[in-house]
Amino acid sequence: MNTFKLLTALLVAGLLFSCSKQQVIEPNLDNPQDPMTKSAINAYVEQQLHDRGTVFHWDQADDHLLWSAVVRGDSSIFVGYKPAGTGQIKDIIHEIDLNDRAWKIAREKIIQLALQSRPDAGRSEVVRMEDQTLPILQLRIYDKDLISRLRSLSEVRYIEPAGYEPEELSLRSDSGCDVTPASSIPSADYTSVSPSVKVPWNFYNANIPTAWNTSTGSGITIALIDTGTSPAQSKLGSEFNSGYSQNRSITRKGTYVSSWWWWASPDGPDDQCGHGTQMAGLLAAPRGSGGATVGVAYNASLLAIRGTGDVVVNGSSEKNGVKDALVIAGKNGSVKIISMSIGDVFWSDTVADGIYYAYNRGKLIFAAAGTSLSWTSWWGVIFPGNMSETIAVTGVKDGSSLARCNTCHSGSEVDFVAVMQRASDNSRTSLTLAPSGNTPATVGGSSAATATTAGIAALVWATNPSQSRTQVLTRLKNASQFYPGRNGEFGWGKIDAAAAVN
Repeated sequence: MNTFKLLTALLVAGLLFSCSKQQVIEPNLDNPQDPMTKSAINAYVEQQLHDRGTVFHWDQADDHLLWSAVVRGDSSIFVGYKPAGTGQIKDIIHEIDLNDRAWKIAREKIIQLALQSRPDAGRSEVVRMEDQTLPILQLRIYDKDLISRLRSLSEVRYIEPAGYEPEELSLRSDSGCDVTPASSIPSADYTSVSPSVKVPWNFYNANIPTAWNTSTGSGITIALIDTGTSPAQSKLGSEFNSGYSQNRSITRKGTYVSSWWWWASPDGPDDQCGHGTQMAGLLAAPRGSGGATVGVAYNASLLAIRGTGDVVVNGSSEKNGVKDALVIAGKNGSVKIISMSIGDVFWSDTVADGIYYAYNRGKLIFAAAGTSLSWTSWWGVIFPGNMSETIAVTGVKDGSSLARCNTCHSGSEVDFVAVMQRASDNSRTSLTLAPSGNTPATVGGSSAATATTAGIAALVWATNPSQSRTQVLTRLKNASQFYPGRNGEFGWGKIDAAAAVN
C-alpha cells in the first residue's frame, strides 16, 4: 500500500471512515475531457505534500484538478463569498450580518450563476446549504466551466470540494475508534485517590495532581468538538456531578449528519466511535467513585459536540459538522476553551472560517498536531493544528530527554507537548474513560495530549475567570520547560501545571 493511501488514514489521531458516503458513478475515462482518476489526484496531492511540507490547499489545484475532485466526491462544493471589493474578512467574520444588502447581493450572484449551469434543476437541487452565520454556500455542480467562472468572481473567497476523500479505507490508528476497556493495567500506571478514582501515571509528569491543590477547573466551560460522548458512560451523564466534582454541567449536542441525503438532520450527540468519550474523560471525568479514571479539570463544565463521525475531517458532512460546532462554541459565552483532537492533511477553508469565528470571540483553541506510523514521520503538523489561531499539541515519551511518542507528529508549528507514552513500552499510554463502565481504556497520541493540555488550561483559567485568552496562554508558556526559548520540534515543551496555576 503506497504512502499516500495511509496518510489520511494514519496522519490524524485515529480513523474510521463512515460507511454511508455517497457513491458516484464514474464516467468513461477514455475521454481526456473526463475527470482525473482518484489515483491521479492522489499522486498530485502526495507530491505537493512532499514538496511544500505543509497541508494541501485546494487553491494549489487548477480548474481541471479541482473539478475532478468534486465529481470524484459528492459533486458538491463549498464556496466562501464576500461583497465585491471587500478585503480579507477573517478578522471580522464574527461581526458579519448576512442579511445586509451587500452580502445578499454577493450570495445571490453566485447562486444565480450556479443555477444557470443547471437550467433543468430547481434551486433546492443546486443550493444544498446557505449558512446562516458564516458567508458559505454549498452547491451541487457538474459543470467544469462553472468552476472557472466562479473562481473569476471577485465575490468568491474560495472554492473547495465538499466531499472528496482520497481513499475508502478501513484502516485505524491506535487512538481512533473501536475503544474498549483495558484487559489489564499495570499498577504502576495509575494511583488511586479519594473518593475512589484512578489518576493516570502521566498526569504526574505535568504536576497535575499538585495543581489540584490550587485549582480543579471550577467555573470554566470547555467545548469538546469530536465524535460525541457515549450515553452509556454514566461518568459523562448521571454521575458527572459526583464525589469531589460538583456544581457543574455537561451539555451534549450533535451537528454531524451521517447520511449523505441533503435533507437529513444531525444524528445527535451519541458517540459511535469512542474517541470523543475518551477525550471527554481526559478533560473532565469526575473525581467520583467506582475506580474509574479522573479528568484533568474534574470540576470544569463540558460542552460536548459531535461534529464528526471519526477523527478525519474530510467529508462534506464532517466539514459542515465541525464548522457548525465551532460556531456553537463561539457563540456560547460560557465557553473559554475549545479542544479539537481531529483534523486532516487537507486544509479546509470551510472549517477555517469556523476557527476564525470562534477565535475572534476569544476562545482558546487547542488542536492535535497529528498521529501516524513512524515511517510516515516526515509529515508535520496537520490542519487545523497548523493554523496560527490554534494551539498545536503533540505527545512525547517519558524520560529526561524529549522524544515524541511513536505515533506522534512534531514540527515548528507545535506549541506544547504532554507525556503520553512510556519510553520502555509503546503500549503503555494514558488512561481514560471507556464507552461504559468504570474499567479504564488506554489512549495516547497527539489526541490525548491535546485534551490533557486543554484541561490544564482550564485549571489555569479557573484561578481567575476574568483573565483573557492571552493571559492564560502566557501563563502556560511561562510554566513550560523551554521558556523563554522555544524548541524547533516541541515548541514551549511540557507544561508544569502546578507552576502554571500558581
